[in-house]
Amino acid sequence: MARCGFPSLLPLLLFGLYLCYLLLGAVIVSLIEQPQERRLREEMRLLKSQLLNLSSCLAQSDLERFLEKVLVADRYGVSVLSNASSKTNWDFASSFFFASTLITTVGYGHTTPVSDGGKAFAIFFAVLGVPLTMLVLTVIAQRLMVLVTYRPIRYCQHRLGYTERQVTRVHFLILLLLVLICFFLIPSAIFSTIERSWSFLDAFYFCFISLTTIGLGDYVPGEQDKQTQRPLYKLSVTFYLLCGITMMLLLIQAFHKAAGLHGITQIFDLPMAEGEEDSEEVGLHPASPCPPLKSNGLKPDHQLQGPSEPPAYESIAPSINR
Repeated sequence: MARCGFPSLLPLLLFGLYLCYLLLGAVIVSLIEQPQERRLREEMRLLKSQLLNLSSCLAQSDLERFLEKVLVADRYGVSVLSNASSKTNWDFASSFFFASTLITTVGYGHTTPVSDGGKAFAIFFAVLGVPLTMLVLTVIAQRLMVLVTYRPIRYCQHRLGYTERQVTRVHFLILLLLVLICFFLIPSAIFSTIERSWSFLDAFYFCFISLTTIGLGDYVPGEQDKQTQRPLYKLSVTFYLLCGITMMLLLIQAFHKAAGLHGITQIFDLPMAEGEEDSEEVGLHPASPCPPLKSNGLKPDHQLQGPSEPPAYESIAPSINR
């Protein structure tokens, strides 16, 4: 009979907390946004009725067909405004920006391919580009991890005499502060200065949505009228996105190391199911021996000692190697 202990209930508890978090977010965002949506809808209806009253020769069906085409064109980044008619969305800088947001999975959606050929190429380009981008950024983050995480921690341990837990905790907080300043606060101040319609909160929101690869597309840099040095600006934003996503990966890896040293990741390390143990004992998988498992992905000399340490796997080795 399967044991029904607390570790076996952790996945269910985690899923329940995750579902509650989603429900709470849905309720809050609905309460905040619905009044604004109703206000905007009433405003649009009032403007539409005023336009029809002023233009007696304009039929409502003709106006709605016109507005529908305008909305479809705007979805592809094409504006009918007179001050935006000469701007193209597919010059080299804009195309480079689109390609970078495509393969980094940021995907603002402000500018999208219109032709079938462009859509087909985007599919094939992303199939190779997304895993290649993740590989490149991960390799860079791992190399940076050695320079900005492992070496400083080892230095403080050996030269200053602090424990690895203490150093890792302080190191993560310092790294978090540096990322916040260099990739969120300073860029937000720059974006709010360049983009005339953006407040500092709008710019910070854009940085967060971009570097977490959410990419809602409600704020896209370089799309305002009479943008000076637009190609250089687009290329600079592309470089910022690549560097920022790399630093976010580095921050996640540093957090994983600190969480492992403090035993947080061990909470969700579940033991092998009894059915899997039985299958190993009767030799259902003779061609795939089980290597020793790691509790938190760290080297043995980095593992925690004490009552929170998981049971040694040497105790189950005889049954596994039968």
